[in-house]
Amino acid sequence: MHKKSAHELHQAFVEGKLTASEIAATFLQRIQLLDGDLQAFLNVFSDRVMEKAEKIDGKRAAGQPIGKLAGIPIAIKDNIQIKGESTTCGSKFLSNYTAPFDATATRLIEEEDGLIIGKTNLDEFAMGSSTEHSAYQITRNPWNLSCAPGGSSGGSASAVAGRLAPISLGSDTGGSIRQPAAFTGTVGFKPTYGRISRYGLVAFGSSLDQIGPFANSVKDIALMMEVMGRPCNRDATNVKATPETYLDHIDTPIQGKKIGVPWSFLEGLSENSRKIFDQNLDVLRSAGAEIVEVKLDMQKYSIPIYYILSTAEASTNLARFDGIRYGKRSEKARSLDEIYDLSREEGFGPEVKQRILLGTFVLSSGYQDAYYKKAQKVRTLIIQEYKKAFEVCDLVAMPTTPSPAFEIGGIKDPLEMYLQDLYTVSANLAGLPAISLPTGKDENDLPHSIQLLGPQMGDGKVLNYAHQFEKELNLTGFIPPLFDKEVSL
Repeated sequence: MHKKSAHELHQAFVEGKLTASEIAATFLQRIQLLDGDLQAFLNVFSDRVMEKAEKIDGKRAAGQPIGKLAGIPIAIKDNIQIKGESTTCGSKFLSNYTAPFDATATRLIEEEDGLIIGKTNLDEFAMGSSTEHSAYQITRNPWNLSCAPGGSSGGSASAVAGRLAPISLGSDTGGSIRQPAAFTGTVGFKPTYGRISRYGLVAFGSSLDQIGPFANSVKDIALMMEVMGRPCNRDATNVKATPETYLDHIDTPIQGKKIGVPWSFLEGLSENSRKIFDQNLDVLRSAGAEIVEVKLDMQKYSIPIYYILSTAEASTNLARFDGIRYGKRSEKARSLDEIYDLSREEGFGPEVKQRILLGTFVLSSGYQDAYYKKAQKVRTLIIQEYKKAFEVCDLVAMPTTPSPAFEIGGIKDPLEMYLQDLYTVSANLAGLPAISLPTGKDENDLPHSIQLLGPQMGDGKVLNYAHQFEKELNLTGFIPPLFDKEVSL
């Protein structure tokens, strides 16, 4: 069952070949047996998911309409709210917090009969590129357990790569879906900013954050986008557009379409990474696409711009964690000032503190013009540069990451870690849809990938091209050997 896509599981359920209870029980058993090595899950909803599965089985038996996601187990990153369940954001600060409401994304999943199976690990408050900065555990890469799965959505990526769930949700502020997807050999999609409601997503950088899915096929990503890409009146930044039927157009040929490559921006690629990227471009050519050069010279400023703007927004967003309204309150505090100071001192980890300090600095009265306002101006230039690029091409192709997965603890320098986002952050700065696709393994048996970026609201186009690339490459049976095993109920 672990080799089936979400589509195949749903079809087997609809046709009566499998019950939702059998599917849920199998994936719960896989989590129980295999997650000790991965540490992908922070919380598993065994009773909840079995109860939901029994209800869905009852609906099918009674001949009632069933949802698009019936019979599909789905894991949720632990910064997305599910009513009645804990939301820790990987932080000690929220170790005692239970969500009083559903995120729009999780509500839509349950309305379509999806089986929410558990919450996955992440870098604390989604701040990190390795999932080493969780307050609870370090998640591992299923292709090599000594390597990081990327971050901050490393738990969601590892759960899908290890076939502990066919689909998961992550959040992407600067590459936190696409980079772990690249490291774990999964498909990870960041939609257009606002295409999926952010209501119920704990904010890191509000102008950058976006919920998106992980899966093992582009078709499964498109299915999730059909479910979650709906208008939401509770999110002011949500795009109130008509829901799209992505699956109807996913098989459209891309013969003669133009893929732009910013060669000048890719000059720093290592020889091996450049060789792999060139091979991936050949796959696009085989699918009928034409490769053209585009200029994206402002991209070299995207990392400093991102870390100015994202930390400024994080500093503002995390001000609500004060030990008063919710979350942990220091037991040592004896005054109001001590509640604020000690609760934050004890509740936040070092990476979160570092980013709050940087964000507070760039927003301070003496430096706001020099840093924050100037960064906003350069962000506008990056957006304009992408618009010009899409006048001469349909999509842009880039690597997802500068290198394959690195060893856990292998990067000590924070600046080197931040550069892991070199090819991903510009999509967030410009609000563009972008997808990371696995393209095979390197000589160390670690996955490598390619990234496709489209214009705003070009989500359907990105999924269409990605599916054509996937079909042309025909990467069947791409499962980590350690996790390619059956379980018995």
